[in-house]
Amino acid sequence: MIKAIFDTYGTPLLIALFAILFLVESKFQLRKRVHNRWKRMFINLIVSIPAFALLRLLFIPLMVWLAVQNQTWQFGVNYLYESSFAGKAVVSFLLLDYSIYIWHILLHKLPILWRFHLVHHTDLDLDVTTAFRFHFGEMIGSIFYRGAAILVIGASPLMVLIYEIVFEAATQFHHSNMKLPYRFEKILNYIIVTPRMHGIHHSMIKKETDSNYSVIFSFWDRIHKTVRLNVHQNEIVTGVPSYADERELTIGKLWILPFKSIRQWKDSERQTDKKFNQLKK
Repeated sequence: MIKAIFDTYGTPLLIALFAILFLVESKFQLRKRVHNRWKRMFINLIVSIPAFALLRLLFIPLMVWLAVQNQTWQFGVNYLYESSFAGKAVVSFLLLDYSIYIWHILLHKLPILWRFHLVHHTDLDLDVTTAFRFHFGEMIGSIFYRGAAILVIGASPLMVLIYEIVFEAATQFHHSNMKLPYRFEKILNYIIVTPRMHGIHHSMIKKETDSNYSVIFSFWDRIHKTVRLNVHQNEIVTGVPSYADERELTIGKLWILPFKSIRQWKDSERQTDKKFNQLKK
């Protein structure tokens, strides 16, 4: 099933989407870049290799195996009621996405998880390559949480794979530096997370980073009042204030970052970020 669905259809689709977003954000740029694009792309892709390997060789097989086994155990929400395949598929997709919203909050709020998620947020620019900049430790941690979520939800193996493909596609899309027509993106954002919305989440201002946790559907943030939208993209300084030195963000240092003493967030207000904004002019 993994080979027939994820490898045959999902992987080519995600590669094609990456190429399209990469080209479009090159021509239609939302935020002005601060650092060299090609250097960042190299760092982000190399940092992501262990996480990608774990995703395909461990994470996806384990998640599908759990869902297959659960067809015998019949544990979870979807086994508590009768409905059509389509009905249960919709419920599974929504609950899987909601579980990721909660997981994302935990990544920010629990110090042990933030250590690993920090690697993702230290990127000093934000584009489609940031979607790959995840530490392999975060992937390992997600196995336990997302495995439990699959069991609680009672998701089928097919929906586990379909959600994973859409999840990866959405992650690429909202991390991209693609400038969409404002009115169109505003309407689109009522349903899904868009580049402008997620760009705020990568701000160096803590109250902005502590918002917009949704991955696919944006309404989770609205429901839980964690949404923040009224921030101009040109005012956003991307990254983590205590890790703003590009020389500290090499491949090797990013791999070992979670295992070192983590610096406190140097909270700032918009006016204290003028020196960073000067870099964007």
